[in-house]
Amino acid sequence: MILTTHGVVGGAIVSLIPTHPVLGLCLAFASHYLLDGIPHLDYPIRSASLGSAAPMKYDTALLTDAIIISADAVLGVALALLLFAARGSIALVACGALAAILPDVLEFAYTRFPHEPLASLQTFHCWAHTSKGMKQPILGIVSQFIFLVAIVIAARTVAVVIK
Repeated sequence: MILTTHGVVGGAIVSLIPTHPVLGLCLAFASHYLLDGIPHLDYPIRSASLGSAAPMKYDTALLTDAIIISADAVLGVALALLLFAARGSIALVACGALAAILPDVLEFAYTRFPHEPLASLQTFHCWAHTSKGMKQPILGIVSQFIFLVAIVIAARTVAVVIK
């Protein structure tokens, strides 16, 4: 899943249980691994510096990847705030979105520091991530958009029911 999807799901989770923020943040973090098990499209990483332990090479590929990844993460947090912050504090929803994005940040950290506990998290991340990625970009984009809409509808429905 793209970071936007992870962020929105993390924000939705914490917004549903604002009285238990630690549990919400843990569930938001765990949701990343569950979502990665669903077949999806990942955008390509152009820079060898991001996907391996290769030395950082500051080139246009790294800049392009940094811009795309950052925009994806910012969009995920912004959408989570826009959609769910009314049900909880702004800080909690932002932290929920960031907690759901965090496993991918830790994946990058592992390439730079391949030691525990990052090594175990990376092993688990690889295990949880589906090997059945989508090949058609349009299908991948549409399926993640539909998934996001379903998450928003489900979260709002649950929020109404638990009130």
